[in-house]
Amino acid sequence: MYNTDIPTRAELPTSMQLLRSTVIAILAAAAILVTIVLPAEYAIDPTGVGRALELTEMGEIKTQLAEEAEQDRLRELQNGTPTAVPAPDQQSSLLKRVFAELVIGSASAQELRTDEMSVTLKPGEGAEIKLVMAKGAQAKYSWTANGAVVNFDTHGDGGGENISYEKGRGAAEDEGVLEAAFDGNHGWFWRNRTDADVTVTLKTNGAYTDIKRMM
Repeated sequence: MYNTDIPTRAELPTSMQLLRSTVIAILAAAAILVTIVLPAEYAIDPTGVGRALELTEMGEIKTQLAEEAEQDRLRELQNGTPTAVPAPDQQSSLLKRVFAELVIGSASAQELRTDEMSVTLKPGEGAEIKLVMAKGAQAKYSWTANGAVVNFDTHGDGGGENISYEKGRGAAEDEGVLEAAFDGNHGWFWRNRTDADVTVTLKTNGAYTDIKRMM
């Protein structure tokens, strides 16, 4: 015996109702695209809603950082600097590190450490410092431009994955807790857009196996 009621033809939506629902869904998606997605991702704000919601500035920062990354890539190509590829001994060291972490276990990989590094950026110059972290590991950090300001991008990469944690422009300092979304390199990129040298000092304390300047 079945208790499920089969809807009658009168209860089913008509073609006109389905068409109306489809049109409404398309219009809603278009509105979200124009007022939220385009301003936040590409700084395109034809309606002005994105700037009112402070989304356009976010898109401007993303666009500027993407342009800077492309300029760096083209500059490296023009200077004949190939994309960094680990040398055989570096590859061997990486394999040994992975093997050690698998054999010794996560306890060793999560050993706490404290570091401090400084980089001096000439006008227009960028620099990147990364922590080697396991997924879920956390590190407290604070950095300062020592009285100046820089553009920054806190992000991570590894195992074919990429993530952006935070971006900013004209920032004098920042602090917080960085939690790795996956195994890999997680850290900061700074760009000096002033007309004088800027020294950035980074202090870290947490669960990571290495800290290194990438560029």
